Amino acid sequence: MHKHSYLRNIWNIMDFFVVVTGFITLFPQKGPEVDLRTLRAIRVLRPLKLVSGIPSLQVVLKSIIKAMAPLLQIGLLVLFAIVIFAIIGLEFYSGALHRSCYSLEDISQIVKEGEFPTPCNADNDTIAPTGAYVCNSSDSTCIEQWEGPNFGITSFDNIGFAMLTVFQCITMEGWTAILYWTNDALGSTFNWIYFVPLIVLGSFFMLNLVLGVLSGEFAKEREKVENRQEFLKLRRQQQLEKELNGYVEWICKAEEVILAEERTTEEERLHIMEARRRAAAKRKKLKNLGKSKSTDTEEDDPDDDCGDDGYLKAKVKTQGKCKGFWRAEKRFRFW
Repeated sequence: MHKHSYLRNIWNIMDFFVVVTGFITLFPQKGPEVDLRTLRAIRVLRPLKLVSGIPSLQVVLKSIIKAMAPLLQIGLLVLFAIVIFAIIGLEFYSGALHRSCYSLEDISQIVKEGEFPTPCNADNDTIAPTGAYVCNSSDSTCIEQWEGPNFGITSFDNIGFAMLTVFQCITMEGWTAILYWTNDALGSTFNWIYFVPLIVLGSFFMLNLVLGVLSGEFAKEREKVENRQEFLKLRRQQQLEKELNGYVEWICKAEEVILAEERTTEEERLHIMEARRRAAAKRKKLKNLGKSKSTDTEEDDPDDDCGDDGYLKAKVKTQGKCKGFWRAEKRFRFW
């Protein structure tokens, strides 16, 4: 396939795949166990082809794709942190959220604090730690037979539930309820030592690394696009300068040929030489004043074939500054 072929573009490949799967659904089915109509669901990928027409969306999509490898590393780091905090939670809170207040009249009935049951620590305020929930000894007692919050899912009884609970905390979705439950079960004196590092390291630091990685990849991709645009602009400019310089060289050589011809009169030679002297004077003046950086650059290159070549090359870049020469050259042509 040549470089401009249809299947060279990844978006065209995706569109080709969608069209082919659409034709497959038109074939007759051989058995009821095979339903080819499910392949029509692949058509939902066709709107992604719109990305090829919007450069800004291409930058975003390429940034997300290239960020997959760094995001995998960040995910492993977050998983490692979750395992560490889950193990610590197993040591501190294993089985702590299964005690609740049960009614003295019906020992199977939980006395709720509001709408939901609440973990408890003891029946007596004298033995309960600071901040722990104490049952009312006149109508309830603290017994360890409750399944726990959220049907026992929010707990630190095993490594799986502990990791799930830690993940809920670092997403900051209902982590305060878990903090209050552990405070009711064990007290609030040293409970903050576990949850403050969990939120700071797990939520504010590690999960924000994902945004940092995406932002970095987006900046890199945008820089690549800008560099490519700058390169294309510079290449177009170089091509234009090359064409203009070729034209100027042709004019200079034609001028030398005209001067060398015998039929050229002395007056015509004087016109050409006068135009050259004026051009040289202007070049010297611009060099002294330092008004044109490009002119100074071109003047540093020696040229033995045509004394005006360097000047003309520089003058072509600056618009409308060699009208005298072109006027003289035009009059000479019509003569």
